[in-house]
Formats: sequence, C-alpha cells, structure tokens
Amino acid sequence: MRTTGPLETTVAPVTSADRAGLARAMTRWHLTALSINGIIGAGIFGLPSSAARILGASSPIAFALCAVIVYVFVLCFAEAASHFTETGGPYLYARSAFGRFVGFEVGWSIWLSRVSAFAANTNLLVAYLGFFLPGMTSPVGRTLVLTIVPAVLMIINIRGVTGGARFGTILALIKAGALMLFAIVGLAFVDWTRFSGMSFSAQANWGEAILLLIYAYTGFEATVIPSAEAKDPVRDTGWALIVALAVSAIIYVTVQIVAVGTVPDLASSQKPLVDSAQTFLGPLAGSLISFLVCVSVIGNLSGNALASPRVTYAFAEHRDFPALFAKVHARYGTPVISIVFFCVIAAILAISGTFVWLATVSVVARLAAYLVTCLAVPLLRKRSGGRAAFKIPYGPTIPLLGIVLCVWLLTQASSHDIRAFILACAVGAVLYLARPRTSHIDVPRERALR
Repeated sequence: MRTTGPLETTVAPVTSADRAGLARAMTRWHLTALSINGIIGAGIFGLPSSAARILGASSPIAFALCAVIVYVFVLCFAEAASHFTETGGPYLYARSAFGRFVGFEVGWSIWLSRVSAFAANTNLLVAYLGFFLPGMTSPVGRTLVLTIVPAVLMIINIRGVTGGARFGTILALIKAGALMLFAIVGLAFVDWTRFSGMSFSAQANWGEAILLLIYAYTGFEATVIPSAEAKDPVRDTGWALIVALAVSAIIYVTVQIVAVGTVPDLASSQKPLVDSAQTFLGPLAGSLISFLVCVSVIGNLSGNALASPRVTYAFAEHRDFPALFAKVHARYGTPVISIVFFCVIAAILAISGTFVWLATVSVVARLAAYLVTCLAVPLLRKRSGGRAAFKIPYGPTIPLLGIVLCVWLLTQASSHDIRAFILACAVGAVLYLARPRTSHIDVPRERALR
C-alpha cells in the first residue's frame, strides 16, 4: 500500500520493475546528475559568442529568460512524472493521455533525437581529443574512437544501472564543478563597464537569441525515462529536474557574464571560453578547456546511453515493439538488447555521418514531446483525482503557458526541420502499423496512473 494523503491509501500500481526485474537503484542524486549531463553538453563552450553576436552585453539576460521558459516545461514534466513508476517518460505520458499511436510517435521521435545527438557528440569528442592526440582525427583514429566510446558505455550500462548512474554522477560533478570554478574565478577579472549597454531593447532580436539558447537547456527529459530503475521516482524525479535546471542556469548565466566581461570581441571568438580563460589561466587555457569539453561530452553521452535504451524497452513492454527489446539481463537486471541496439545504431550513424539528417529532427522532436507533455498534465491530473505527489500550483495556468511557449518555439523552427520531423513521424507510423500484435501482457492505461 502507498499513502497518498493523511486519510487515504491506494494499492501501488504493478510496475515494469516488479514484473521484469529491473533494479530500483537510482537515487535522487543519480537522477539529478542524469539531468545535468543531459542539459550541459558541449553547447556552452560555443554559445557565448553566438549569443553575444545577437544581443551583445544583454546576452546573459537571454540565458536567464531561457531558464525561466524551460522551468515551465520542467514543472510540467515533474507533475507528469509523479503519476508514473514505470519506464518510458514522455512516451508513457502521451500514451496514457492520448492513446497508443500518439504515445508511440512521441517515444519514437525522442529516441531518434537522442540517437542522433549521441552520434553528433561522439564526433565532437573526436575533434577535441585531437587537441591532445592528433592521430585521433585520422580516418582510422576517428573510427576507433567512434567504436570504442559507444562500446565502453554499452558495457558499463549492461553491467548495472548503478554503475552507469555512478559513472554519470562522477562526470556531472567534475564538469559542473569545473565550470563553476571557471565562473567564480573569472568574475574577478570581469570588466564591468562592458555591461553599460545592457538593456531590454525592443530592437534587439530576442526571438532569435531565445530560440538559439533554449536548446542549451534541453536534455532534461532523459531523467524521467528510466523511472522503473529509480528508488522513489514519484517523489525524486521532480526534485532532480528542478535542482538540475537551477544548477545549469546558474552556470550558464555566470559563464556568459564572465565571457562578455573578459573577451574584448566576444562576438567573433571561435573558442569563447578558451579566450576568456586565457585572461586568468594563461597558456594552460586551451588544454584545460579542451579537457573540460571532453569530460562534458562524455558525461552527456553517458546519460544518453543510460536513458535512451529505456524508450525501446518501454515500447516492447507495451507491445509497441518486438518483445526481444524488453529482455532483461538475468544477472544485472538491465534491458540488455535495447542497450546494445541503441549503442550499435549510434556508432553506425556516427561513423557513417548519416546522423546529420537525423539531427535536424531533434530540434522539433523535443519541442513536440514538451508540447504533448504540457497537454497531458491536466488530463493526468483529472484522472488521478488530483493526487499527484508533485502538483503544479495555479491550476491549469502553467501547463497552458507551456503549450503557448512550445507552439511559439515551433513556429520559429525552419521549414526544413519541420519537413524532417514529419518524415520521421511517417517512418514511425509505418513501424507502429507493423508492431507485434501478440506476446507481452499490455499495461492498461489507467494502471500506470496513481
């Protein structure tokens, strides 16, 4: 039995963890690290110059505004997640609120966006490893890196969710701590007169800047996917999302302030954090920042390799994918086939370079998942009788605001991105129609709700 209020109890739902043997081993700190790794990738090492090019001294404001916008989405995800103890995240929210087909399309889009992001970031890792080992950028070296990195992460995650979560937590601590140290030390060297032109001028292209920077905050959705392996997903997931966003926002805004205040011509800088760090680190700046990029990217890849295979696992659990993908390792309690499938496909895309097209899907796919989740919150709240462990205040106001923001951001996307997303959805529809019609016991829609 699980207490939901001072005077009532309900029978805890049957979960995928209970049936399939997934290990509930992830603490709220593991979930927080997973979210930080999802949010902070390589973008912060290049975005400061792009933001300065659009808004100049006002660019730190744009980073803060984007954090507020994403906070709306995070709150919606936190409430939606508090209804579920199963694996799937946005796939489950959409499936429960709008039916099987919509759920599959959301999950499929999320999986595509994440596998393409993994492929793109492993290629980025090769470029930065070349700073230390030039041979890594050769055709042979590149292929080795793009094969070994997914293979190592695959083995770590197959051998237990605890190992994968701990590895991600260590990397999250290193990169968050290093970026905070960079920001704190850098503040002492900031020329504050450069912010004299900071304003909310209507002539500035705020829309372009926000659209560019909003994606620096995406990736938090990875936290809600492996709920069946969290010790207390109903209570810990929302907490982890909010803390991770707060940490990321503080880092982003402070790093941008340091970059604007220490780099004379930030808008034209190719390596803004290297140029900034040279003011207080000297010649060591290039090596230290390149090392930090490598750690940050590996952390991002680690979180991706942990969370993303759980999407196809959830598909199989609900008979939307072949049953093989729900196979759990007898010893380690991890979705072994789904992990192998994700890492192999990611490595193939990375080596072949075909992820470039899929990368255009990720922008719209994530916004689509955010939109559907915001739409689902009022429905999930109504069906649960308002008994969510995490409930957003002010009634439907925040979910409605999230819907408006998602629609606005989608209108800013290019027609090429929209076409790529529609094509990806069409492929998903074909897979849905070809889904297996028998095998697992399906989980009824209402059973996943508290």
